[in-house]
Amino acid sequence: MQDGPTVLIFDFPNSAFGPERTEALRPLAEDIAGQSGLIWKIWTEEPAAGRAGGVYLFETRAAAEAYHAMHARRLAARGVTEIEASYRGVNDVLTRIDRGPVPPAP
Repeated sequence: MQDGPTVLIFDFPNSAFGPERTEALRPLAEDIAGQSGLIWKIWTEEPAAGRAGGVYLFETRAAAEAYHAMHARRLAARGVTEIEASYRGVNDVLTRIDRGPVPPAP
């Protein structure tokens, strides 16, 4: 298990897009912002494919895994199925060269 910054990628079927969805999800975004170990999240949408999700950066793999378990349950409670999730480690040296938003190296 990696012990540094970890990217978590969520992708799932979605049919609602646009300003109404954005406003409806504002409370969820505010809740996500307070999750333990979260550095940032990018919300993703692909209306033509009927997909949505997010790219998250967590301080540690353990924080990403804890969030994954909780968020998958939350999505399932909203009727979201066929959730795809994957983890990636971060090469912070190369990411900084390309202006990626990663925390300072320890």
